[in-house]
Amino acid sequence: MADIKRSGGGTKELLARTLDPGELIDYQQGAVVSRTLIDKDEGTVTLFAFDEGQGLSEHTAPFDAVVQVIDGTAEVNIDGKRYDVENGRMIIMPADKPHSLKAARKFKMLLIMIRNAK
Repeated sequence: MADIKRSGGGTKELLARTLDPGELIDYQQGAVVSRTLIDKDEGTVTLFAFDEGQGLSEHTAPFDAVVQVIDGTAEVNIDGKRYDVENGRMIIMPADKPHSLKAARKFKMLLIMIRNAK
């Protein structure tokens, strides 16, 4: 699994515009690239581009997360079960369940995490 490389670019130029999320991030050979679009106390919205063979190792999060695939197909494992999530499809990863992602072939995704407001 590769280290995540952060993509440049602020978010102010993205406000109040129609956007193609796939055009906001590029693939890099042998890497996972991320670009944060929204980062608030209440949650985050982040784009990812995974080169073939790259992924995120198994981990848990204390809140639900939505993965929306915007290019290619993601291999998503949740609590020991594999899901192939294709372009245009999404999956909700439940809080506190171990999950991981892998790129059999390169793919891009939008990750939406909403934290509990207390």
